[in-house]
Amino acid sequence: MPAFPSVRPRRLRATPALRDLVRETLLHPDDFVWPLFISEKISARQPVSSMPGVAQLTVEEAAAEAAAARAEGVRAVLLFGIPAAKDEHASGAYADDGVVQRAVRAIKRAAPDLVVITDVCLCEYTSHGHCGVVEREAGGHARILNDQSVDLLVRAAVSHARAGADVVAPSDMMDGRVGAIRAALDHAGFADTVILSYAAKFASSFYGPFREAAEGAPQFGDRRTYQMDSANAEEALREVALDLAEGADLVMVKPGLAYLDILRRVKERFQRPTAVYHVSGEYSMLKAAAAQGWLDERATTLEIMTAFRRAGADLIVTYAARDVIRWLREI
Repeated sequence: MPAFPSVRPRRLRATPALRDLVRETLLHPDDFVWPLFISEKISARQPVSSMPGVAQLTVEEAAAEAAAARAEGVRAVLLFGIPAAKDEHASGAYADDGVVQRAVRAIKRAAPDLVVITDVCLCEYTSHGHCGVVEREAGGHARILNDQSVDLLVRAAVSHARAGADVVAPSDMMDGRVGAIRAALDHAGFADTVILSYAAKFASSFYGPFREAAEGAPQFGDRRTYQMDSANAEEALREVALDLAEGADLVMVKPGLAYLDILRRVKERFQRPTAVYHVSGEYSMLKAAAAQGWLDERATTLEIMTAFRRAGADLIVTYAARDVIRWLREI
């Protein structure tokens, strides 16, 4: 006989029931947020070629889809708007009859208990495709004006709250925008409107398909002067700390898979509700591999979602939300 009992971790992996019994990280339908693209330029659903299963929708279609998703178990949606016309100062972003504002009202009528989150940014609404006001300089150079951009973001956030949004989500990465939005919401009587800040949003190569879906690609240059350098982790923690100090109720790390270390550090450092965005490139790569038969779409998607939760995510924004919730109910 050995002097001590044999240690065999595999005992707890021997059957599905035992594995379920000791599983440390669980997925729940309430963990997921489903993004929607809503366009004024179309009269019927328009599939996004680079994102299988995703489409631009009319306001009416978005309301119907949101209600159907709520019936399936989706608790929250994230809205992106595509206006009929764009200009230098993103006027469609803060128009009371703008595409997102009308969609919020329609969705709230169709599914009153659905949490409606609105993306607060300017890139879909500007003629140049940048997330802020552009000052053009001699020699063809241009720079993004921070404070003037914040003024427009504030107007957009208040207009979304006025339309009935539960949560506004500034995604622009301008300095000081969370504090300015919080002050404006409170002053306008929307003290209960939640702010979900894209606090650690990196300048990533994984956003390509999104730019087709949202029609917001920059017409010149890139976004590296305001989105974060992918090499920087300590900077991400500073950005999150600043946004929380300014009044953010939730914070987001974006993208997800290549930034699991950031997600883990943010959750451990701040212990605040934390979201992660499973972005378009991550989604589309998985879809492409599954279409080729190289990956099992269901198993791989659930593994990725579990990795997000294991790393600390309380909320997961993913285009696969409805599929994931259906799969979870089938398990």
